[in-house]
Amino acid sequence: MVVLAGGIGLFATNTYVTVSLLPSAVREIGGERLYAWTMTIFVVAAVVSSMLVSRALGRWGGRAAYLAGFGVFAAGTAVAAAAPSMPVMLVGRGIQGLAAGLLAGLGFAVLRLVLPERLWQRAIALMSAMWGVGNLLGPIIGGAFAQFGIWRGAFVLMSVIAAGLAALTVRALPARTRDPDDGGGVPWLALLLLAAATLLVSVASIASARAAIALLLVAALGLAVLFVVRERTGPRARARVLPLSVYRGPSPLRWIYLAIGVMTLASTIETFVPLFGQELGGMSPLAAGLLGAAISWGWTVASIGSSSIVGERGRRAVQVAGPVCVSAGFVGYGALQLAGPSGPVLYGWFAALFVAGCGIGMAMAHWLTSGLRLSEGGAGRSQVPAGMNTVQLIATAFGSALAGLLVALGGPDLLGSARVLSFGYALIGVAGVAIALREFTVARRYRARLAAEQSGPRS
Repeated sequence: MVVLAGGIGLFATNTYVTVSLLPSAVREIGGERLYAWTMTIFVVAAVVSSMLVSRALGRWGGRAAYLAGFGVFAAGTAVAAAAPSMPVMLVGRGIQGLAAGLLAGLGFAVLRLVLPERLWQRAIALMSAMWGVGNLLGPIIGGAFAQFGIWRGAFVLMSVIAAGLAALTVRALPARTRDPDDGGGVPWLALLLLAAATLLVSVASIASARAAIALLLVAALGLAVLFVVRERTGPRARARVLPLSVYRGPSPLRWIYLAIGVMTLASTIETFVPLFGQELGGMSPLAAGLLGAAISWGWTVASIGSSSIVGERGRRAVQVAGPVCVSAGFVGYGALQLAGPSGPVLYGWFAALFVAGCGIGMAMAHWLTSGLRLSEGGAGRSQVPAGMNTVQLIATAFGSALAGLLVALGGPDLLGSARVLSFGYALIGVAGVAIALREFTVARRYRARLAAEQSGPRS
C-alpha cells in the first residue's frame, strides 16, 4: 500500500514543489516566456502515459511497471535539476509527466489486484489523501530550497525519494502482479486525438485574449468528439483508451466517469485562490498558499472520514452530499469576495473552501470505489481503473482552461473575476448532483438486468 500511495504522493508533491521553486529557477536560467509551458508539457505527457497504464500492467506486471515509472521519474527530475536553460527544463518536465501519469494510474489498477474488495474504500481514501499531503509538503520543500538559493536541490531530493520508492517496490510487490489479458494494442489515433485536445486546452489556459481562449476550447472539444467517435467505432476492443461499456451498453460506468471528472474539475479553482488571497485579501505569499491548500485539506479529511461509510444507502447519500457541499462552499466563497475584507472574512474564505474540498473528497472516494467494482472480466479489466486516472488528468487540464476563461470574463476588475469564478464553479456542484441521480437510476437497472441474466430461464 505504501508503494501505491507513494506513487500518487510523489506526483502530488512534485507538482507543488515545482510551482514553488519555478520563480527562483527562472531568475537563474531565464525563459520567463516559457514559464507556463512547464505545466502544459507536464500535463499533456501525463495524459498520454495514463492511457497506456493497462498496456504496461498487462505486458510488464505491476512491479516492473512501477519500477519503470519511478526510474523514468528520477531521470526526468535529474534533467530538470541540471537544466542550464528553460528548454532543457521543459524536456525534464515532459519526462516527469510521462512517469507521473503512469504512476497515478497504476495506483488504482494495481490496488484491485493486490487488495481484497473490502479494503478498497480505505485504500482509495489513503491514496486520495496523498494530494493533501503533497499540497502541504510541496510548497514547504520547494520554498525552503528556493529560499536558500539551492532550488536544484529540491529536484535532487525528489529523485532520491523516487529511488527509495523503487527499492521498496522490489520488496513490497510480487513479481507477477499482472493482468494477462490487458496487454492489447496501443490506440495510436485515439492517443493522438486526446493528446492534441489536451494540448489545446492547456494552451487556452495560458492565452490572454478571450477570442483565442474560446477558439482553442472549441477546437479542443471538436477533437474530443472525434476521440469519442474513434473509441466507439474502433475495430478492436482491446485497442481502446476507455472500456467499451463507457460508450455502449447499459453499464453505469459512463456516469461514474462523468462524476469523477466533474469533481476533479471543481478542484481546479485552487489555481487562482492564492492570487485572490494576495491581491484582494492582502495576504502574505505563505498565508495565500495555505488558503489555496484549504480545498486539498478538506478533500483529505473527508476522504478519510467517509471511508468508513458502507452500504448502498450511505454511499448514495455521500455521493449527493458531496456536490451539494461543493456548491455551498463556492457560493459562500463568492459571497465573501469583498473589497478590503476584514480578518473574519478571510477566515470565512478558508472555511468555505474547506467545505468545498470536503464535498469533493467525500464524493470522489466513493465514486472511485464504484468504478473499481465495475472492473470488467477478461480484456479491459485494467482499463476501468486506468481510465479513472485519465479522466482526472483530462478534467484537470480542461478545468485550468475553464478557470482562466471565467477569470477573464469577470475582468478587468479582480474582485469581479473572483465572484464570476466562484459562482461559476458553484454550478459544477449542481451538475454533480444531476449526474449522481442519473447514475443511481442507471445502476439500479443495470443490477436488475444482471440479476435476471444470472438467474436464467426457469423451467
